[in-house]
Amino acid sequence: MSPVERPSITVLHEVVELACRAPSIFNSQPWAWRVDGPRLELHADRSRGLPAVDPEGRDLLVSCGAALHHAQVAAAATGWTPSVHRRPNPEDEDHLATITFVPSPITAEHSALLRALDERRTDRRSYSSWPIAPGLLTELARTAGHWGARAVPVTDEASRFVLERLVAQALAHQATVEPVVAEQASWLDRSTDEGVPATTVPRLVGASTSHRSRFGAGLLPQPDRESENVDGVLVIGGHDDEPAAWLRSGEALSALWLDAVASRLSVLPLTQVVEVDETRRALQQDVLGGEVVPHVLVRVGWHGTALQPIGRTPRRPLHDVLLP
Repeated sequence: MSPVERPSITVLHEVVELACRAPSIFNSQPWAWRVDGPRLELHADRSRGLPAVDPEGRDLLVSCGAALHHAQVAAAATGWTPSVHRRPNPEDEDHLATITFVPSPITAEHSALLRALDERRTDRRSYSSWPIAPGLLTELARTAGHWGARAVPVTDEASRFVLERLVAQALAHQATVEPVVAEQASWLDRSTDEGVPATTVPRLVGASTSHRSRFGAGLLPQPDRESENVDGVLVIGGHDDEPAAWLRSGEALSALWLDAVASRLSVLPLTQVVEVDETRRALQQDVLGGEVVPHVLVRVGWHGTALQPIGRTPRRPLHDVLLP
């Protein structure tokens, strides 16, 4: 590859910085990147794992998958088509992907996705009473499916009732597990570079036990919930509950989220129902009919036009995510 056909170190660093804007469990940012000549490597940073909440590392790899998709979006929007070799080293399970690049034109779609990446936020405030059309959920599911995962809209009332009951059950169970409660608390207002600021957690706990934040009441003003279950729900998963599938589900989550942002929708991923073994199994069998192994639940809705946008959550500096 000649110098004009390879991305500069400046471009690669820009891609990494944009990739690191991806959502992650507790904003733990459990990834590390290595610049290897004209290539980028994505690695899992296990030191940033959550042993109480996420002992299997499912949430960690979903988070890394979201960063991997963000990197691909960023690369395309800077004039480089990415090619991803996922899990390229069988002897190193934490080497999640290697990305190579070829120069390519920047399209309007690339630019639109980059704008969505820049605008994306995790907004935990209540949704308005405006309903989500089933067709929108179908489109979002189709977007996620392009990235090697399955996204299943939960639209019928009976399945939705069961799902909300399972979410509430998982929240209630985790609230009784002291290591989980302590780990969640340790990531609230953790530092200026990581964790969940209390200013992004709503002051009011949702009226429904299945809609309350796992972080309790925070400092973010919000309106009262206008009605229950006006949001849309999708479950993202795969054929199995293994690391390769978790990574793909993270890419699908990111793709779905950016597509939703472009449509002015708000997205909130929830993992509690998947983190608890009993509720995860029940979700798979009683809601998904055993056809999909769930990795992450996603709520989608409209926020009222009077709500002020929330700021971006903190991120680690570039030097802190780069491996030598």
